[in-house]
Amino acid sequence: MRSVGFGLLALVCAACTSTTSNGPHAQSPERQAEAEYDLAREYFNKGSPREALGHVLKAIHLDDGNVKALYYTGAIYLSFCAGDLGLKAPDCEMNQAESYARKTLERDPNFREARNMLGNILILEAKYKEAIIALEPLVKDPSYTAIHLAWGNLGWAQVQEGRLEDGIASLRNAITQPKFCVGFYHLGLAYERKGDLASAEQNLTSALQVDSPDCQNLQDAWRERAEVRLKLGHTEQACGDLGKCHDLSGTTEAGRSCAAELLRVACPQKPQEKPSGVATELGPTGRLT
Repeated sequence: MRSVGFGLLALVCAACTSTTSNGPHAQSPERQAEAEYDLAREYFNKGSPREALGHVLKAIHLDDGNVKALYYTGAIYLSFCAGDLGLKAPDCEMNQAESYARKTLERDPNFREARNMLGNILILEAKYKEAIIALEPLVKDPSYTAIHLAWGNLGWAQVQEGRLEDGIASLRNAITQPKFCVGFYHLGLAYERKGDLASAEQNLTSALQVDSPDCQNLQDAWRERAEVRLKLGHTEQACGDLGKCHDLSGTTEAGRSCAAELLRVACPQKPQEKPSGVATELGPTGRLT
């Protein structure tokens, strides 16, 4: 889920270099830190996280009390773990992401987004009890505008910790935001663990039906729904899910798993599309979707 930058880099650079640290009109370290922070955001939004990291670290060097920069540093480190390789990516340093999330909260215990990010990081590190402790105050905070994210993280931590019923209850609170497809996905997994396959299929379907490319391309949800449908005996529908999963990417862990399952289940192969300009006796056909 990447956003697009606004092309203000030149203006930020001008602000950053128009003065020096000497002389009566020099910028304060705090203002220089803000300029570096703005640069970091610009680079990150333009898809250059390494350059962004360099600038945000400069911001912290100039002003180690800048909580926005501390938080953003943790978010950038976390982004290095979000690609196809996940936690196995060579640039993924979860310890750094956790460290900067904690530093943010040390400076500002009421930084809600940092608390939610810390909970997310702890879940990824399989520190489920710590994640629950970090997140429980957040779901009791009515002023947190993205409380569905906190409920979603808390619920998944509870499920992973073995508190299945608590986790399902929290995840049901998360999906009161109807576009929160990750919440529906995790709730589907929780119901699958409970053995309620009908509810698992229903929630996984809800995840994939959210009107968003990010949700409709949630590869793990296609794979998991295929597994649930196979358990239900819905082989034809499961084959469709496995095919969609593999089409999204054949290089990810999920994509490779779906490819292997397609062979194991002996799903029929999709018909090959005819090259353009080739006439057939059947005439033009619609593309499979």
